[in-house]
Amino acid sequence: MKQINETIHFYHTNDIHSHFESWPQISRFLRTRKEEHIARSEACFMLDIGDHVDRSHPFTEGTNGLGNIALLNSAGYDAVTIGNNEGITMSKKALNTLYQGARFDVILGNLYELDGSRPKWSKPYQIYTTELGTRIGIIGATAPYPVFYSKLGWEIIPGREQLKRMAEQLEAETDIIVCLSHLGVNEDRLLASECSLIDVIFGAHTHHLFPKGEFVGNTLLAATGKYGEYVGEVVIQWNGGLKQISHKEATVHRADRMKLSDSDVQEVKELMEDGKRAMEEKVFHNPFPLAQNLFATSPLSSFFGRALITYTEADCAMFNAGIFLGSLDAGWVTKKDLHSLLPHPINPCVVTLDGAELKNIYELSLNEEWPHIEIKGLGFRGALMGAMIHERLYKNRAGKLFAGNREVVPDETYKLATLDMFTFGYFFPTMQVAEKEYYMPELIRDVFGWYGTEYFRLESFQQKPQTDE
Repeated sequence: MKQINETIHFYHTNDIHSHFESWPQISRFLRTRKEEHIARSEACFMLDIGDHVDRSHPFTEGTNGLGNIALLNSAGYDAVTIGNNEGITMSKKALNTLYQGARFDVILGNLYELDGSRPKWSKPYQIYTTELGTRIGIIGATAPYPVFYSKLGWEIIPGREQLKRMAEQLEAETDIIVCLSHLGVNEDRLLASECSLIDVIFGAHTHHLFPKGEFVGNTLLAATGKYGEYVGEVVIQWNGGLKQISHKEATVHRADRMKLSDSDVQEVKELMEDGKRAMEEKVFHNPFPLAQNLFATSPLSSFFGRALITYTEADCAMFNAGIFLGSLDAGWVTKKDLHSLLPHPINPCVVTLDGAELKNIYELSLNEEWPHIEIKGLGFRGALMGAMIHERLYKNRAGKLFAGNREVVPDETYKLATLDMFTFGYFFPTMQVAEKEYYMPELIRDVFGWYGTEYFRLESFQQKPQTDE
């Protein structure tokens, strides 16, 4: 087909994180724009750059993420890539079934099965051809967390080098190359400086916002922040005679300025209720209330501390009181209750430390400013850090530190059960380089539920958390 000039529109979202407050407006906006472009015979593509799923929302948790895919289908998306929330907060089985009903392509070039094959639900790239014959290659990659992916049975490779290789592979087969990058803004800038073949990089992961895009060389970077606050639009003018882009620009559309109806509000409420209804399954019977205290040890924190130690067989445990988003009443505890209490996509972790390292971490954890620190990211879905809770990690009257029944001395090693978010180096640098064992795919709420069932012995649940592995 002879190529002529045309205008190509791309609409994109990223890092929605199951924030559905504005989703009805976003979905309607995208459908309307696609209809308008089709009526004008203009090429139009809808893209999501990952972390649409977030298991902190009842709808996502209750539907195992399949509800998110239905929402993307309904909005008319053409291609997506995955974020770390799809990739490492879900079990391998859950991720392998997540996109089974997708009516869009999943573009992902840096994730493999352990035998070297690609997941059946993904493509390393896809070439789309407009009605006027312009060939658009879309490549994609997600942030590599090799330790976490390997624990789940995946192999992840660095994204930037893989994207460069794919762009070089597609150069002769395409007119325009765009990239779905869940790598973060720094990686995107490096990619743009190292690979001029890529015309547009749609970014994500670091929740950055480019209201009018950003150029690195001749590559346009576009990103919409987080939580569905914006929908991005990139317009490319293609000169078919010269076979080159004559102009490209990026803008964003604020979701809170899109028309809101009563039915939109009701739709958001129904998503929440649908998720809660899906999690009514009883887990264990709690004979007495477990109260929370954000700034001190509480019955709830003691229960969870014992759960961590019992499950991991560690010597001691440490975590922050802010992980509990409420208390636990007496009576039957359901999956909904556990999700409400511990909505975080956080995994348990055991860190092996020598005595000197454990003493250092213990002293750091006594920082009087930390309980009032606001935490954002790291998988934490609460607000304040809260007090640091120590279970079987204490000082006796003589001031000597003990882990379980053993005095902590420099030449011996100890196993500390904690939360994965404390191993990333932000609070405890020692943990970042120490020997670690992450427990996956089970989340901390799974461990809490397992221990409740074991502790009260009202069911014959004598195994570790029953995940869908």
